[in-house]
Amino acid sequence: MIDLHTHTDQSDGTLRPAALVERALESGLRAIAITDHDNFDGYDLAEPAARERGLDLICGIELSTRGSPSHDGKRAPSVHLLGYFPEEAPPPWFRHWIRGMLDSRHKRNVALVAKLRSLGVDIALEEVQVVGRNLTARPHFAQVLLRKGYVSTLQEAFDRYLADDAAAAVAREEPALEEGVRRIREAGGIASLAHPVRIRGGRDGAELASLLESLVPAGLNAIEVYHSEHEPQDVALYASLAREMDLLVTGGSDFHGDTKPEIALGSGKAGNVSVEDAVLERMREAVRTT
Repeated sequence: MIDLHTHTDQSDGTLRPAALVERALESGLRAIAITDHDNFDGYDLAEPAARERGLDLICGIELSTRGSPSHDGKRAPSVHLLGYFPEEAPPPWFRHWIRGMLDSRHKRNVALVAKLRSLGVDIALEEVQVVGRNLTARPHFAQVLLRKGYVSTLQEAFDRYLADDAAAAVAREEPALEEGVRRIREAGGIASLAHPVRIRGGRDGAELASLLESLVPAGLNAIEVYHSEHEPQDVALYASLAREMDLLVTGGSDFHGDTKPEIALGSGKAGNVSVEDAVLERMREAVRTT
């Protein structure tokens, strides 16, 4: 079995890259993809350990993008894309583009601290960066808000302060969804729509089909069918859409470690994720023949 959606402490996971390699081997996995948010540092650090230990490690990334604005003009919510490079690592120009995303994230974090302080929250960017370490994101702000007693749960931190429509919301510069798809494909990768259940209309077959149809011309060639948040009926819907639109299937647990202890590497929530080796074999064949 394999797991094509994992995170290390180089984004919002808690395991160091080499420790994630060891956990994968202990879990009996043949291959994993490290898909940290907007960076390849986790993959780069894990690659020597994976090679030494005989684990098939796939270079991946989870990009934050923005969909089209809604009909009422409101800013569209963030949509995540998974990019996979199962044969060759992405070229230097793509890595350079990714580094620009980290710069925009830092600017957002500075503005987010200022807005939280204007709401009476005693918080400093430095204390959030201690939690976030290599990549400071909203989940790390949520942990600080929880620790300092401003909220009683991590979800409340998002609902009250951090979500796109919450009191301290700060827009971050993110590429358009179509641009993210195009750049992944131009870099030689596979572009997969991540956890579609989270997308507006993600459980509506007609609405999701319309979105996929709009992205295929930009180069979208996969959809994440298997995920810890997908119910059996979701898996059936996404697999059906993949067949209808000739899209590759991807899947994984979305493992984060201690921040999401209910999600196990390779098997998701209570064993609801199971991704066969053939999924990766088809991805590699698609890259070879493109």
